[in-house]
Amino acid sequence: MTDLSGLEAELRGSVRGEVGFDVTARALVTMDASNYRRVPAGVVAPRDADDVAAVLEVCRARGVPVVARGGGTSIAGQATGTGVVLDFTRHMNGLLELDPGSRTAVVQPGLVLDRLQEAAAPHGLRFGPDPSTHSRCTLGGMIGNNSCGAHSVAWGTTADAVRELSVVTARGRRLRLGRDWTGAPDGLRELAEGELARLRTGFPDLPRRISGYALDALLPERGADVARSFCGSEGTLGILTEAVVRLVEAPRARALAVLGYADESAAAEAAAGLLPHRPLTVEGMAADLVRSPAGLPGGGAWLFVETGGDSPAEARARAEAVVRAADVVDSLVVTDPAAQRTLWRIREDASGTATRMPDGTEAWPGWEDCAVPPARLGAYLRDFRALLTAHRLRGTPYGHFGDGCIHVRIDFDLLTEAGVGRFRRFSEELADLVVAHGGSLSGEHGDGQARAELLPRMYGEETVRLFERAKAVWDPDDLLNPGMLVRPAPLDANLRFAVLPRRPVDVAFGYPADGGDFGAAVRRCVGVAKCRTTTATGPAVMCPSFRATGEEEHSTRGRARLLHEMLAGGLVTDGWRSPQVRDALDLCLSCKGCRSDCPVGVDMATYKAEFLHHHYAGRRRPAAHHTLGRLPVWLRWVARTRAAPLLNALARTGPPARAAKRLGGIAAEREIPRIAREPFSRWWRRRTPRTPRTTGDLAVLWPDTFTEHLSPSVGRAAVRVLEAAGLRVVLPPSRPLGGGVCCGLTYVSTGQLDRARAVLRRTLDLMEPVLRTGAPVVVLEPSCAAALRGDLPELLHDDPRAARLAAAVRTFAETLRQHAPGWSPPAVDRPVAGQTHCHQHAVLGDTADRALRAAAGLTGELSGGCCGLAGNFGFERGHVEVSRACAEEQLLPSVTGAPEGAVILADGYSCRTQLDQLAGVRGRHLAEVLAEALDPENTENTENTENTENTENTENAEDEAGDTK
Repeated sequence: MTDLSGLEAELRGSVRGEVGFDVTARALVTMDASNYRRVPAGVVAPRDADDVAAVLEVCRARGVPVVARGGGTSIAGQATGTGVVLDFTRHMNGLLELDPGSRTAVVQPGLVLDRLQEAAAPHGLRFGPDPSTHSRCTLGGMIGNNSCGAHSVAWGTTADAVRELSVVTARGRRLRLGRDWTGAPDGLRELAEGELARLRTGFPDLPRRISGYALDALLPERGADVARSFCGSEGTLGILTEAVVRLVEAPRARALAVLGYADESAAAEAAAGLLPHRPLTVEGMAADLVRSPAGLPGGGAWLFVETGGDSPAEARARAEAVVRAADVVDSLVVTDPAAQRTLWRIREDASGTATRMPDGTEAWPGWEDCAVPPARLGAYLRDFRALLTAHRLRGTPYGHFGDGCIHVRIDFDLLTEAGVGRFRRFSEELADLVVAHGGSLSGEHGDGQARAELLPRMYGEETVRLFERAKAVWDPDDLLNPGMLVRPAPLDANLRFAVLPRRPVDVAFGYPADGGDFGAAVRRCVGVAKCRTTTATGPAVMCPSFRATGEEEHSTRGRARLLHEMLAGGLVTDGWRSPQVRDALDLCLSCKGCRSDCPVGVDMATYKAEFLHHHYAGRRRPAAHHTLGRLPVWLRWVARTRAAPLLNALARTGPPARAAKRLGGIAAEREIPRIAREPFSRWWRRRTPRTPRTTGDLAVLWPDTFTEHLSPSVGRAAVRVLEAAGLRVVLPPSRPLGGGVCCGLTYVSTGQLDRARAVLRRTLDLMEPVLRTGAPVVVLEPSCAAALRGDLPELLHDDPRAARLAAAVRTFAETLRQHAPGWSPPAVDRPVAGQTHCHQHAVLGDTADRALRAAAGLTGELSGGCCGLAGNFGFERGHVEVSRACAEEQLLPSVTGAPEGAVILADGYSCRTQLDQLAGVRGRHLAEVLAEALDPENTENTENTENTENTENTENAEDEAGDTK
């Protein structure tokens, strides 16, 4: 058994980079994006090639394996290991040189592909291969797997783009690999020259042959290219420390032809026939993988065919020529770059979307990317479908149809012994089918543990023994990534599901999409790592904490890995009490961005609330859980005692304010928000007449905690606009001493789920007469609306009233669109800046808001991302730095760069507070902007105006319910 403490101590004394042997560091890399799990001894983030050599020396002396890891997006298990994992993403992630003249770049293995593309773009260049994980996969990982991507029909595989490689061998030799045997280790040339006949005849000739070692690249007629033969070796031959790669000229303009076919087989049959038109891509996918067909032409399957040209007209002409040559059900040609990106996202998200069948059943990789000659793709797919049927399995192929490479996730049962047995039998028969069609077991993602065992079926025993001899030349001690490619582990060993509990654990949320099983919810994360994207684009939100820290621990995937290990119990041993999981979740903003942006719908905000609920059960909670988590209670108390002026004054007085923050767990850097002197509902009772102002549809306006006590001007503005649109506005019922309705948001976000359920049940009791009316429940605060739509029915899944209330919830804009369709908003005619609320993006959607803004003449786009305040998060001690970093990513730049006269929109109270405290800018709810435009001379925009109270005349939804009986 390895002496872990001794190994750790020796590594710390030998390398300058970080050495992590703690539970968290190890748990984060137990898995990649495959079905496999292996627990490492430790993780090292080397700073340079000297560190790499030092790690290899220490591990060789101790007999400890070494595994190189990039973005961890490998799908065959090759980025996991039981020894020391080298994480190149932290330090060795640079672009060292870019030479436009020679069209080359010098890169380190941890460089993310998109960073290279961004640097090359101003010179009209790009790196040819572009996997769908381009925003987080690394060049080292691409070289290790010989990755390809959508544009391989035009620009080939990563091996085609490699000129030179710098590697360190397991025994410490530093080699510079290139053509004409440059850098070849001792014995490699003799090995190859003794097997020339086998190298010339034993390797299938097809564009996506990735399986095995590329020893045929050592043939003299192919330039004896040692660098090319190293590509696709999955870290088993040497450790890459630097690469010189070729760049290609990027087309000045592109067009995208989306071709609709009746089914995937028809699309596959057509793909090869389009290659003479020299497209940049020929990608295929079926309707099963599309969440919404909006924007796609008609059909049951599509080919995405991209063309290039020196001008938009030339690119479009080539795309139209493709359409004319194709026998299609329907077609669409798109030249607008933004519209093309939207369509490409549909295809790129398939790697995650495919992990769930249309009925929600889990589906898994394993046969992710086999490839056949493009002309045989249609026939192969028919045979593949027949094999699925014979084994009573389901899967939806998609991928690089122009190269004959198919991706598919299959609904294997990997949780039971019988299911795993079927997985093995199917894999063996499918390997034979692929070989019968002249194909390769891997067409992009490598063999890893998933397919290496089956390589003899493709190459024969003699060629596989040749692979073993080649491995011995490079790595005679079998130190590097053992169990991959040669002498592999069985394809059904080390399955990551085997360690999970067989029975569902007791949880508070219902997890309806996962059969009530928290383990199934955690299994949603398959590791595609879209949450590790370092720059947010468009409306995307996920994952703001990762972008702020750059730490895997603070990504959605990292947290899911820790939860997986918590359930497994072998590495994380404290279960719900785990400090490692707690610390990883601490910087989760509960923005819910992963709920919509993650291709498989991981909902880390819910998992965090669940964990905190169990973690603090029967234990002392942080002070902020009592102050901020029970905010509705404190604010109702302030309203009843009319203590707002006193508390506002104390909050701005040095010693009392500092003491309050310290006791309440609030960051010293934060200013305590002002409480409104007159709550919204008190204003409502004071101004409401005894008879309705209009006879239009009834609308029940939800007095959320933020509108009620902190921003009543938003509520007043919404009333004015809704009534102007002809709606009869009422408030929900309330109890004089028992309080009013509450969405439970602050209790949920702090994991006080028992309290949240009690609050929500009381709310449902109050709302029963409202629900009988069928009236919309208008919620102005996006986070509260999201809580009612999402958290409420999942927390009270046993109460049918919860689903009814969730279905009744409408945003301000949705209410106007659905219940006042003939109303035209006042013309504001100004540009806008600001941010779409993260919960609105993730749970509610903003289609109605966009339409309302357009109708009012509010032009421009709101930014994505998260404001960083995120309710209680940004106020809590220790979170200010991350909170500010999140705001500085998109929100603050969108405001500081806004055109003159722009309206700063921020529907969320947190967003407005963040703008005020960090930039001194006042953001406004859309309702406020429209209310002011209705009557600029008579607007109520001051939030803390003290008004004389008149007799309280009450009209509420309970009265309306009685009237409609």
